[in-house]
Amino acid sequence: MERYSPCMILFFLLLSVGARSQNVNDINNRNTDASSVYIVYMGATDSANASLRNDHAQLLSSVVKRNGRALVHNYKHGFSGFAAHLSQEEADSIAKKPGVVSVFKDPVLKLHTTRSWDFLDHQTQVKIDSVSASAASSDTIIGILDTGIWPEAASFSDNDMGPIPSRWKGTCMKAPDFDSSNCNRKLIGARYYKDGNSDEDGTARDTVGHGTHVASTAAGNAVADASYHGLATGSARGGSPASRLAVYRVCSDFGCQGSAILAAFDDAIADAVDVLSLSLGAPYYARPALTSDPIAIGSFHAVERGITVVCSAGNDGPTSNTVSNDAPWILTVAASTLDRDLQSDLVLPDNKVIKGEGINFSNLSKSAVYPLVYGESAKAANADAAAARQCHPDTLDESKVKGKIVICDGKSDDYSTSEKISIVQEAGAVGLVNADDQGRYVASNFGKFPATVISSKDEVTLLQYLNSTSNPLGTILPTVSVNNFKPAPQVAYFSSRGPSTVSKNIIKPDITAPGVEILASWTGDDSEEVPAEGKKASSFNLVSGTSMSCPHVSGVAATVKSRNPAWSPSAIKSAIMTSAIQMNNMKEPITTDSGTVATPYDYGAGEVSTLGSLQPGLVYETTTTDYLNYLCYIGLNISSIKLIAGTVPDGFACPKDSTSDNISNINYPSIAVSNFKGTSKITRTVSNVGEDEETVYTAVVEAPSGVDVKVSPNKLQFTKSSKKLSYEVSFSATASVKEAVFGSITWSNGKYNVRSPFVLTK
Repeated sequence: MERYSPCMILFFLLLSVGARSQNVNDINNRNTDASSVYIVYMGATDSANASLRNDHAQLLSSVVKRNGRALVHNYKHGFSGFAAHLSQEEADSIAKKPGVVSVFKDPVLKLHTTRSWDFLDHQTQVKIDSVSASAASSDTIIGILDTGIWPEAASFSDNDMGPIPSRWKGTCMKAPDFDSSNCNRKLIGARYYKDGNSDEDGTARDTVGHGTHVASTAAGNAVADASYHGLATGSARGGSPASRLAVYRVCSDFGCQGSAILAAFDDAIADAVDVLSLSLGAPYYARPALTSDPIAIGSFHAVERGITVVCSAGNDGPTSNTVSNDAPWILTVAASTLDRDLQSDLVLPDNKVIKGEGINFSNLSKSAVYPLVYGESAKAANADAAAARQCHPDTLDESKVKGKIVICDGKSDDYSTSEKISIVQEAGAVGLVNADDQGRYVASNFGKFPATVISSKDEVTLLQYLNSTSNPLGTILPTVSVNNFKPAPQVAYFSSRGPSTVSKNIIKPDITAPGVEILASWTGDDSEEVPAEGKKASSFNLVSGTSMSCPHVSGVAATVKSRNPAWSPSAIKSAIMTSAIQMNNMKEPITTDSGTVATPYDYGAGEVSTLGSLQPGLVYETTTTDYLNYLCYIGLNISSIKLIAGTVPDGFACPKDSTSDNISNINYPSIAVSNFKGTSKITRTVSNVGEDEETVYTAVVEAPSGVDVKVSPNKLQFTKSSKKLSYEVSFSATASVKEAVFGSITWSNGKYNVRSPFVLTK
């Protein structure tokens, strides 16, 4: 899916906290006499408290008596705490100290891109005041927590940009391959964080490519005639090209250390960024509790300081309950396709064409002159027929494969197309056709080797041809870009799905955005392997993942912020969610990759609208009290909540009935009710942010079969003195609700449509 070196491909696909734990412990054991790096989280702090560093040192020294430096990171700007080398016994001792919220091992998280913005603009069908999402002049600052940046990329030129905002407090950290001259009026800050388990020097320079790609997607300047070796040619631009960039390198080839992520949050808060974009997170099967999740912790304090935090939902789909970064203060982004197909066709005699997917720079003849063989027909003497059909290792007879294009069945197979390429190539094949419905809609990069992925439906047609002749022939053409592909968008198969395992009473993900075959800047490393003879390393790359969808929304959030500088993070989130799009480019409901109609568990409120989010009409403000109540509802006691929040509203106490069901009533832009027993009442409050102070909104309900939905009042009349109004939604089952059912409530005044999806689960 993403183009990296073989070791990086393995890392991105397989890395998890659990899978890396042994390696991390091995490094720790070599580093000091302590067993691991632990994070000590101590809640909120007053940024003016200069004594915190000493307080942390005293706490550490009261427990750690051995020689050697134990401290790794000190958190003192947006929240209090530190990371240090500790034994299990020392960590347990610190956890019992007053003022400590949690102590947990430093986790290793994983990283979860021209046409996408044009496609989003075209998809927007709102009739509002004439605005341009990309033309805004802005001093908004987007912080990127990722693998660093390649500062020389054309996307980060500061031509025609004004002076750096005076409120900026950040820095451009020097390294042997990075100095202050690499920063400019576009890239105004660059920080890196040393790995607590390594003595190697750090750098903000991106040697992986991921961070550069993400940063240019969010805020890159327009670059004409961009392409990946001639594919996806066009003008590449970010979502908010007038915004500034501040880069925080928290990830390396070995993953993203939780202690570094918290340090970056701490610095970003002090640096005065407006939006934080994180295309990383824990895998679904190793998600930490909220009080030991670096992203949930850091984002809570960032949002508390007015910073909008946007995170990727994860690449663990299409399985349910896999969404990550699902705290309610985070804007969580799923991934969808755009209307571009990277098509690599299989050509049969008489110019019969079977359309395939994949990036390859095939040098085969364009004529169908190469013998075709089905994997099962080429099986080795002692091989299992089913395994040979799928082209598994040691199942193919080289004498039956050499010089041929091999056809493999990829349905429900654990071996990727790239792995099968290695298998058939070693056996002497000249090409590969893999049948995989999921891979058909997300182009993998196969480089020089002629390979393509076809659908299972087309596999049937192909096998009929193979069985009809004793001399089947074909060829694989090099990839071409096909625009205006339909239907689009579709929810990408890899995009993690809801419901959230933290709480089914909030819909997650929140929104979707393009995350398939996104073209954006890459490293300028000339040592990179090129895909074909005579080609040079490309300064752009085509990559897929929720990593790519996240910065699309970060760019939109920055543009909304630039036009509405006083808006809170929750107002910005609401504007993006309630203006989302639910229809594809065929004027039909957005579907998943399998063709089923997408639900809020797949794409949240829908696909992000670049223009609708700029004028949402109404917004749902999720207040500090809402978030504090949420902490109560998930089981935290008031003492812990006061430590986390620092200050709480006068008289605040956890409600007596602090159950998870009450999460449904925090003022969120979507509605989720779990444990639905036939009736439920939910309250929401909206604020009028439209230009018309005197206006009336009417509720339009889309109710699922078997449920009666009433909104009271069903009209909201806003005036100069009544800019904030509340309403109640009553859900009543008229038939048994046995599985999740979905609907929506839309407030409309004829100019703006403010839509909130809802879900009811048994």
